Amino acid sequence: MAALAAPIMTIGLVSPCAAEPTFSPLLGSWAGGGMYKLQDGTSERLKCDAYYTGSGSQLGIAVRCSSPNNKIELRSKISANGTSLSGNWEERTYNAGGEAKGTLTDSKLALAIVGGVTGSMTITYDQTKQNVAIATEGTPLQSVTISLSRK
Repeated sequence: MAALAAPIMTIGLVSPCAAEPTFSPLLGSWAGGGMYKLQDGTSERLKCDAYYTGSGSQLGIAVRCSSPNNKIELRSKISANGTSLSGNWEERTYNAGGEAKGTLTDSKLALAIVGGVTGSMTITYDQTKQNVAIATEGTPLQSVTISLSRK
């Protein structure tokens, strides 16, 4: 009996590895709204849709927002290596693009963007809602903030 208990006790002492964060809470279609702000202080309400595709360590992001006077169309392809992120991005309305690097946790994706525009993009999320914050330098578009819910 003691010989049988030893392997069971040994198994119980092995600590499980913590699971790495995944993109799965983001996958699917989202909708909502927010605001954009220009360098000159102009701001306007936005209506937005976001689509996240991928599996495993790959994530595709498509965010489309519009207002009466402006349109923003952001695309990105991101790869995860553990909690480190890298990939590319493009904004089709302003014809800008570049590289994206950042980190991933269970509830936050944070990217630094460089290229035609320098800035950051942060997405905080759970299964039903997310908030997107984009800040840029060197372009008339200063910031975008969006709140989205699952469609």
